[in-house]
Amino acid sequence: MPKIVDHVQQKIKVAEAAWRVIRRSGIENASVRNVAQEAGVSPGSMRHYFSTQAELFSFSMSLVSERVRKRISSLSFDRPASAVARDVLRELVPLNEESRSEMEVWLAFVSKSLSEPSLRDHADRVHAELREAMLLVVRGLVEYDFAPKELDIEEEAERMQVFVDGVALHGLLYPAQMPSAKMEKLLDGYLDSLCKKER
Repeated sequence: MPKIVDHVQQKIKVAEAAWRVIRRSGIENASVRNVAQEAGVSPGSMRHYFSTQAELFSFSMSLVSERVRKRISSLSFDRPASAVARDVLRELVPLNEESRSEMEVWLAFVSKSLSEPSLRDHADRVHAELREAMLLVVRGLVEYDFAPKELDIEEEAERMQVFVDGVALHGLLYPAQMPSAKMEKLLDGYLDSLCKKER
């Protein structure tokens, strides 16, 4: 019998190969030929999954955000809002090899999106989704009485997003100065300061 190919799994396999090429050699070297070689498929067969390099990049970028979203969705929300907030923020910084790989690739894609409209749309959409996630985190902290009722939720969500982005970027670019333990300490310190209240 002919071998049945799972096209979704093949697309994921190719996208992960693109990640490896990007991490090793930079996004400028993630040509269809190089990615095909990394994935162990012929350049011609790549057309069955992605008609253009932009389509490959778009799918690869989507896979990054989808995996982060899936991990956050799998968290237990049946516990104190402060514990949920801590774990959500930790999913957004490179604390282990899996998240570091994803974020290195994400940074390459976001940089590429400055000149590639199809990637720009996706980057903007994920940025907006992250803002909504921050709003939910801050709103939960306020509603469950961990943060002051008078807190400006919109402003704090923006501050939270900028802070987390900064920690993530430093963790990627300067891992010796910003190891996982330090990133966790900074995130915990930020949440502690946010949750302090006058009693």
